[in-house]
Amino acid sequence: MTTVLGFDFGEVRIGVATGSTEMGIATPLETIAFEENDKKFARIEALIQEWQPSLLVVGLPCYLDGTEHDMSRLARKFANRLNGRFSLPVHLVDERLSSAAASSALNETGLRGRKQKPALDQVAAMQILQTYFDGME
Repeated sequence: MTTVLGFDFGEVRIGVATGSTEMGIATPLETIAFEENDKKFARIEALIQEWQPSLLVVGLPCYLDGTEHDMSRLARKFANRLNGRFSLPVHLVDERLSSAAASSALNETGLRGRKQKPALDQVAAMQILQTYFDGME
């Protein structure tokens, strides 16, 4: 069984999800919301030590037509930093509409509007990681 951590990168918040390749099911884990990069990466390091993943997945934001934009460049930079710091393989996954899907899923649970904010990024990370698992089949 291979544990995987998935990330929904944002400049302010980073959503994190976990799952295993054996089960192929992603679960929201937490939202990292520190301003300083050192604190963000310290928390990521703690999660990596706790979960011992063999692979990391990062969402790659794109326009609906598939072209990349400024956040795509920042997500790639984040993925490269993860690889460099933790020496783990990092896969980029198209994250188009992951936040919309996450919001829709939270709406179905009764969380709407501002109440979604604490969970939205980690549920988006779950959507990204689930997309990775679904593509493995």
